[in-house]
Order: sequence, then structure tokens, then C-alpha cells
Amino acid sequence: MAKHTHRPHKALLRMFVRAGLALLLLGISPHALAEPQDTLAQRMAPCLVCHADADTDLSADYVPPLHGKPAGYLYNQLLHYRAHRRNNPVMTAMVRNLSDDYLWAMATYLSEQAMSFEKSRTSTVGADVLALGEKLVTQGDPAKDIPACQSCHGPRLTGVLPNTPGLVGLPSHYLAAQLGAWRQGTRQAAAPDCMRSIAKRLSPQDIEAVSNWLASRPLPADPTPTTEALSDPPMDCGSVSLPGGRP
Repeated sequence: MAKHTHRPHKALLRMFVRAGLALLLLGISPHALAEPQDTLAQRMAPCLVCHADADTDLSADYVPPLHGKPAGYLYNQLLHYRAHRRNNPVMTAMVRNLSDDYLWAMATYLSEQAMSFEKSRTSTVGADVLALGEKLVTQGDPAKDIPACQSCHGPRLTGVLPNTPGLVGLPSHYLAAQLGAWRQGTRQAAAPDCMRSIAKRLSPQDIEAVSNWLASRPLPADPTPTTEALSDPPMDCGSVSLPGGRP
């Protein structure tokens, strides 16, 4: 599992270089990100150096595309980086001085952009591994008290508004790294942290199977998050409050 749960040094170095170059080219320091620029689109430019709308290289890096993801999910993640519930020095430096309202504006802006996905990939694992992955994603494993991924992430696995992200269009190494981080506690969420509970019940073989099956799925004709989950949530999941008393 170690190869799935630790970011390669080269990928991390690329992230630092990209973020630093973006800020230098724009004449912006991380602290100055708290100060308004001309437009929100311009203020988001440093973020899109890594999280590009169409050119994010997930085959080499661990940087996901953000366009079109639910605003509530994106806002939660920005707060988690600021509160060190997620561990990434670049992201923490970018958001540590930003207000809740500013983070919500960023999340809303990204959620309104057209979605972009990588093409699905042909898996190199065996049919038995993919069969296990399909079972866990669509049915779960009652014996281990593991709910189906589909029950929270939507029937098309494209996410559910307002807080649940999609799982399709992501490579297996990124998905496995995130599940491994949940499992080891290096990625956390607001209590009750349901993904931490689920990931702890997954074996390394389960993580390999789920990650590879999801990565091999063809992209749906409609990639947008659905407004309704497939069923009632199988467990309670924590979420931070939105700023300004927003519902």
C-alpha cells in the first residue's frame, strides 16, 4: 500500500514549482492572495496553474481537476487544508490567510466552470480484481459494513449536490492514494468522518480493486453531479457550515 499512500517526491516538487512560478509571474505572494485582484477569474489564475481545466496531467501527478465539482465539496476541502485536516504544504500556504467568504467564492466559481475529465483507461489488472471492484462500488460489502460507493457518490458516480464529489474520470493511482490517505488518517474531514470509517474497513486488495474498476469506467454522457442520491445516505457524514448562514 505504501506506493498508493505517499506522494512521489518528484510530483510534490512539480507542485511547488508550478505554484511558485504562478505567483511570481502574477506578482502575487501567498499572503497577497487575501487581497482582491481585478476579477475572481484573475484571482483564481494561480490555482489553475496546477488544477488546469483541460491540461492537468493526472497520469504523472496527483492534482485533480476541480471544474464542475460541487461547491459544498470544494469549500469543505479548502477549509480542511486551512485547518490541516488535509496535509499539503502548497495548498495550506495558498489558503491559510483567506476568509471563509473568500473560500466560498472560490468554490462557487470552480463549481460553475465546465467539467473536464481524462479519458477512461484500459485496466491492466485481472478480471477477478475488476469484479471485486465493481461489487464494492455498486453493492458494497455487508459483511465488512462497507456501503456501496454508488450510494453516496451518485448513480453515475459523478457526485451528488451539494457536498459529494464524483469518482469517474480519475486514474487508479490518484483514487488509491486518496483511499490510502483516509485509511491512514493523513486525510481527514469534519466529524463524523465517514470516509475515514469506510477506508479503515477496506483492505489493500479492496482499494486496488475499487480504484482500478472506477478508473476503467467509460465517462458518462452527463458528467455533472446529480441532485439526488441513489438512496438515503448509509451513514452520517460531517460537513462544515457554510459562511454567512448560507443554507
